[in-house]
Amino acid sequence: MYQHSILKTLCKEEDLILRDLARDFVNQEIMPVRQQIDDDEHHEIVTHVLQGLANLGFIKAIFPEKYGGSDIRSAVTMGLPLEEVARGDSGIAVALACTLWPFIPVVWWAHNQAVLDHFGPVFCGDDLKIGCFNMTEPGGSAGGGGCDIENPGMEGRKIRTVAKLDGNDWVLNGQKIWASNSGVADAYLMVCTTDPKLGDEGIALIYVPGDAKGLSFGKFERKAGMAADRNTTTYLENVRVPKEFRLSGPGEDAGLFHANLAVGRLASAAMSVGNAQGAFEAVLDFTGDRVVGKAAKAIRNHSVATCMLADMAIGIETARMTCLSGSYRFDHPDEYGAVHSLEQLSYASMAKVYAADMAVMVTNRGMELMGSYGYVRECNIEKYWRDCKIIQLWEGGAQLGRFDVCRPFWDLPL
Repeated sequence: MYQHSILKTLCKEEDLILRDLARDFVNQEIMPVRQQIDDDEHHEIVTHVLQGLANLGFIKAIFPEKYGGSDIRSAVTMGLPLEEVARGDSGIAVALACTLWPFIPVVWWAHNQAVLDHFGPVFCGDDLKIGCFNMTEPGGSAGGGGCDIENPGMEGRKIRTVAKLDGNDWVLNGQKIWASNSGVADAYLMVCTTDPKLGDEGIALIYVPGDAKGLSFGKFERKAGMAADRNTTTYLENVRVPKEFRLSGPGEDAGLFHANLAVGRLASAAMSVGNAQGAFEAVLDFTGDRVVGKAAKAIRNHSVATCMLADMAIGIETARMTCLSGSYRFDHPDEYGAVHSLEQLSYASMAKVYAADMAVMVTNRGMELMGSYGYVRECNIEKYWRDCKIIQLWEGGAQLGRFDVCRPFWDLPL
């Protein structure tokens, strides 16, 4: 399921080489330890694996060459190895993707030299560094944003993390929740507002070093899956950063925020495909080895099982192509619209919604084919099952994603 003619048409040869590099790393470094990751209380295995990915150049991949990076500026290029990492472990894929995510807008579009000069050499060095894109806030009676922050129709009016300019510094106050890599990151991109009444004009994306005074964190969340992906509450109390650490400016930050949401959905689609691919391979092996029935045939040679496996394979392949199509469109804004447009968000949302639903279907079917064996950790499928569900839920949830698919085509209520 890897040597697609369409891949060779839409991808450069170096894209496929990068994918193969990630695949080999996953087979050698992640597959042998994937059953241990959920019990890795101090994240020693996860840190070791992420350091290995950093050593291969994946964390500095998007940074300019002047800092030691590879200057990769393509959703297609980055999506292919991300799928491979998720095939081994989705949580590690999230930790990798969310390290790159906060820096994509500054490297690909804004070119803020102060931010690049401060963080570029650090993230392109030899030591592992982690990034975090911190946007979601508590909802509820206080009027906080919840997933409304990710809803472009709300135009940033639900953001409650406030940034005020004081001399040459931005002063940040507020609270964030659920961000991947929160509590362990070396750099944060905070989604703030200068004034929620200003709507998109008030949205401010501001970089905060991980050791900034006034930045603190709650306990790590205990979740059903995605153990390698750490989440905690982030508190900002009079956190001061240089005014140059704002990504761009009024109005421009909103557009870059919307573009980065599309990036997140494309990455989510790639990770869903990788998760499903890993599950499918585990189920294929199991159903080939187990013999059942009077004819003593392998499970996968019985017609019911064959049809279930066919549906899984069809889902994986079509989701992979949907993800690739959305990524290709994103890489060619001259043909398909600006990266922050509702059209680009629509196609990225199609990829995310479809691929996430597909991964849930594949892992459910896989467990049915494996019976009780699918429910025990030694057979791996239950981990893919637990890990993939959250992809369906994050970045606004499955239903907001469907709204975003439709936004370019007709007016929708907020």
